[in-house]
Amino acid sequence: MPTLLTNASLLDADGRRDGWVLLDGDRIAATGLTGVDAPPPAATTIDLGGRTVTPGFIDLHGHGGGGAAYDNGAEEIATALAVHRAHGTTRSVISLVANPLVDVRESLALVASLAEADPTIVGSHLEGPFLAIGRRGAHAPEFLREPDPQTIQGLIDAGHGTIRQVTIAPELPGALDAVRQFVDAGLVVAIGHTEADEHVARAAFEAGATLVTHVFNAMPGIHHRDPGPIAAAFDDDRVSLELVADGVHVHPSVVQMVFRAAPHRVALVTDAMAAAGGADGHYRLGSLNVDVRGGIAHLAGTSTIAGSTLTQDAALRHAVMVAGVDEAAAVEALTRTPACVLGRDAEWGSLAAGYAADLVVLDEHWRVERVWAAGVEIAASA
Repeated sequence: MPTLLTNASLLDADGRRDGWVLLDGDRIAATGLTGVDAPPPAATTIDLGGRTVTPGFIDLHGHGGGGAAYDNGAEEIATALAVHRAHGTTRSVISLVANPLVDVRESLALVASLAEADPTIVGSHLEGPFLAIGRRGAHAPEFLREPDPQTIQGLIDAGHGTIRQVTIAPELPGALDAVRQFVDAGLVVAIGHTEADEHVARAAFEAGATLVTHVFNAMPGIHHRDPGPIAAAFDDDRVSLELVADGVHVHPSVVQMVFRAAPHRVALVTDAMAAAGGADGHYRLGSLNVDVRGGIAHLAGTSTIAGSTLTQDAALRHAVMVAGVDEAAAVEALTRTPACVLGRDAEWGSLAAGYAADLVVLDEHWRVERVWAAGVEIAASA
């Protein structure tokens, strides 16, 4: 039965306005402006008291939460997703770390079966195994490899059409051909965990790569005589940039710089590992041990960052309240831009009739109060 949300401050990529939203099943049936458009009758009416309503958040890149990892089977996937749903993420791409190929193929097949039953699971993201060993981050070096057509096809087949993106270091032998093979199969290709210079990055973009995995992290930085892959991405309007806005991966001033350098092309991601939404302690990421102290995850015994403990509502707060990003641009980076990356911007990421009934209600401190995913209200974070 239709549900009417009234007395709301609607905020999406188009800006903020006072209005109402009518939900019917898994879609937004109508929206209107307060004092301009009379709301229709509904079976249930909820007065939101002026709270901010945004589209549901879309996470292109996450590995787990609530003590559970996406690589560890259906039960742990469900546990982790519940944590992120409660923090406003209504559509998730399940990111997989480098593991033995047989295990990766099994994980891809599992995600495919789960996505068939759960519309909030978008599909999978292969973050590996085609990564530069010197920029591997929290990926076990023994499972990294150079791309070849047979291995690629085996992974594509295992995903049964549900692999959404793959991260690849474009300087590896055969990588540009791999980019073309993945793109021809309908996947979004991201460059990342890479030693690529500007010229190699541009070649990857010409081959069809359209995304950068967690920009600034696990790649060369910008140098005034050797601009590297980041400047190449800024310069190419076809390319979107993942950004981890947790105050650890990227300085707030650089967060603001990225939004200014690549307007409408920033996708805020969590890159969250199992400790997201959980306590400090010892965890696993794939086959590697991770220590979390003060909410910061490092590979055990090293200073290497091992994902984050971020949720997307926290990324929104950091972007707006610490980095000073415009609120509509920050929301766009959680909603419309990732929807565009996935080619789903005609159905996700906006507060408009016909779009998915994915909504987040936020208080004045940008904290989640209520969440609807595919038209179903779910428990919000405490």
